[in-house]
Amino acid sequence: MYILGLSCFYHDAAACLLKDGEIVAAAQEERFTRKKHDSDFPIHAIRYCLAQEGIGPNDLDYIGFYDKPFIKFERILYTYIATFPRSFPSFTKAIPIWLHEKLWTPNIIRKELGYTGEILFTEHHQSHAASCFLVSPFESAAILTIDGVGEWATATYGAGRGTQIHILSEIRFPHSLGLLYSAFTYYLGFKVNSAEYKVMGAAPYGEPTYYDLIRRELIHVNDDGSFKMNMKYFAYDYGLTMTNGHFSALFGGPPREPESKLEQRHWDIAASIQKVTEEIVLCMARHLHAVTGMKNLCLAGGVALNCVANGRVLREGPFDDLFIQPAAGDAGGAVGAAAYLYHTLLGHPRTTLMTHAYLGPEYSDDEIRQYLVQHDIPFTASSREDLLKTTAQLIADQHVVGWFQGRMEFGPRALGSRSILADARNPKNKDIVNLKIKFRESFRPFAPSVLAERVSEYFDLDRPSPYMLLVAQVRPEKRVIPSVTHVDGSARIQTVTRDENPLFYDLIRAFDDLTGVPVIINTSFNVRGEPIVCTPHDAYLCFMRTHMDYLVMGSYILDKREMKPLADDIDWQKQFELD
Repeated sequence: MYILGLSCFYHDAAACLLKDGEIVAAAQEERFTRKKHDSDFPIHAIRYCLAQEGIGPNDLDYIGFYDKPFIKFERILYTYIATFPRSFPSFTKAIPIWLHEKLWTPNIIRKELGYTGEILFTEHHQSHAASCFLVSPFESAAILTIDGVGEWATATYGAGRGTQIHILSEIRFPHSLGLLYSAFTYYLGFKVNSAEYKVMGAAPYGEPTYYDLIRRELIHVNDDGSFKMNMKYFAYDYGLTMTNGHFSALFGGPPREPESKLEQRHWDIAASIQKVTEEIVLCMARHLHAVTGMKNLCLAGGVALNCVANGRVLREGPFDDLFIQPAAGDAGGAVGAAAYLYHTLLGHPRTTLMTHAYLGPEYSDDEIRQYLVQHDIPFTASSREDLLKTTAQLIADQHVVGWFQGRMEFGPRALGSRSILADARNPKNKDIVNLKIKFRESFRPFAPSVLAERVSEYFDLDRPSPYMLLVAQVRPEKRVIPSVTHVDGSARIQTVTRDENPLFYDLIRAFDDLTGVPVIINTSFNVRGEPIVCTPHDAYLCFMRTHMDYLVMGSYILDKREMKPLADDIDWQKQFELD
């Protein structure tokens, strides 16, 4: 049985294909269109998923969509009416898109795919809940979903048993922890629905001096973690911005201009909203445990990508273990829609788990070699053993290496297939990779990839963190990895096993053999503002446009010193465009 799950029309459009309950392919549309957070109908991602199994649209038994457009439209209309006339400018911008596109999702699916079968719709937070519980290793678990907004819900408490998911209670729009965090993202001059992680990265540079102000003026939190926001300070329910003049007056000035200097006030605001968020998520988790009595917790929704909050839930919360959907935001809704349909609605038992996120396109050595030869790109071919030894030595010799191997990751994190790698021991590498490779803000931290069996030796963490969704402290005696140690002594950790990614695991082992340190810098293979690379062409362009020293694609090593300069980018893309 084939089921295709889809999410689109808000941000991070994606497709996921299930075969008899197993995820055989999943990808975000942005990776194919090169448009970051692409929200359009994910036709390229769908084509990839179907091609992965060699099937066509009418080989599908069902298509599942990750939310219910008519209920969402009801909420939007209701909100615009309630906030009229202030909402009129936003109304005139949003309604035509709904009337011409979003309300006609079934028609669009049928037209784009030529599909004649059944299409089923799950509620947004049902999709989130299914995306984390139904693919988790737990037979039963509490479920917490938190994001900006779905139809009406912005957070839900639930419980999963077997194939069944029960939503116990919900918090409803306009009261939203995700939108509160996004309001501060906007106020701090970063891009909403894209750069919330920058606020999280900025927080350790400040002090939470505005924590009491936020709790007093902006949000009232109840003992069970539910909350109400003071909508006097926000504009997202009626306008085209997240905050208004009252918010600016409360925090002592207008929103920061993008790219302008971050002042101490901005660092402190970031620290304050991060602390508020962590405390609310912890409060929610404690209440959910008290209500359900369950030992395990599953998390999804965009707020579940706040790995600092996740780390606190693990350390300070009452649950024995967590499972967090690696594509916790809207992209993961495609997984949830398909899994909910297969397991919960159709009643099929859960026999396969989500044990990794390597679900995207893969390019064989033959395909990579053909690309390199066709475009006269010099390379050196290596055996597996030589490739690992050479790459480990390059990293140990302080070179920055692009690493393009195997199937592309699903979700926002590069996990060793589409990665940029460097030596975590060198304190200069944080700035080198931030400024010369990624072209991004110098305050942003990098993640360490560590051999799973050695994680407790270097970090205050006693379990796997395969998706970079847990933050823990670097052990004081192991502060030999300064480029992945954030200013507060923490790190966002990826544990690597040979079962999940044998080549990447063996690379870190080879680096450990050379240096005695089983940890390397792993950041996503892209520059700021672009999606993670998907194809050999994407990887080569990114390699050439940055100060990366080497690119390792499949069995081939490219040395920047041997490369011809890129032609004009526009001409280059026309000349070397992949089919």
